[in-house]
Amino acid sequence: MFKERVVFVHGAGSFGAAAWPKQHGMALAYDALFLRRHGFDPVAEPLETDFAADAGIVLGALADDGRGAAGGHVVAHSQGAIAAMMAAVERPDLVQSLTLVEPACLSLTAELPATAAHRTLMEPLFDVRHSLSDEDFHREFVRRVFAAHAPLHGAAGEVAVDNAREARRLRLQAPAWEAPLHIVPGVPTLVLTGGWEPLYEEIAGYLVETGARHRTASGGHRPQDSPEGDRAIRSFIADVVRSRHARAS
Repeated sequence: MFKERVVFVHGAGSFGAAAWPKQHGMALAYDALFLRRHGFDPVAEPLETDFAADAGIVLGALADDGRGAAGGHVVAHSQGAIAAMMAAVERPDLVQSLTLVEPACLSLTAELPATAAHRTLMEPLFDVRHSLSDEDFHREFVRRVFAAHAPLHGAAGEVAVDNAREARRLRLQAPAWEAPLHIVPGVPTLVLTGGWEPLYEEIAGYLVETGARHRTASGGHRPQDSPEGDRAIRSFIADVVRSRHARAS
């Protein structure tokens, strides 16, 4: 039986299937692919952010690779939302829906107050990141983020780092406000936020004004891990699938 494809795009922390523990079961109903963005590998050395390469990875996962059809649904978290939206702008015919979880699409809201405040706080650190050690960058990143965000909720850049490779990967991530993202794709879109951080609520509000739906769920920066967040993702995709089938018939 043909299954519609759902592509999952991680943020700056865990990657692949490990980034989506509550969504593993969706593979029973969908052809689910849990991607690794550019520079994220469990063995190889981390690489610097390449927004275009990330978008290419998403588009590659949506290609007809012998399953009989191209396209699918994209679910993306934090920095992964940049690649998802870039892919949808480039090939809206392939992206049947977008689910953006706490999307770090700061280049869309650069002139809005919460985004501007976040950039003012973090930009001086990113400007000198190549002259800092991985450990020094991580230490200062945590200090700045926790100065503005409650630690119990997690941080606006997924700061938990368990080993040296992850610390280096964090330092090599380009700031989200540098992403070449200035157009919102005209595809069905759900924005899921944790309701805890004005930065993400500001981005969600911007996307709602362009036609997206917005839902909040508990879980801080990872609302997809909460029961209500997981339900919101599954329900939205199921609704889009039903609507497409109804139009086709």
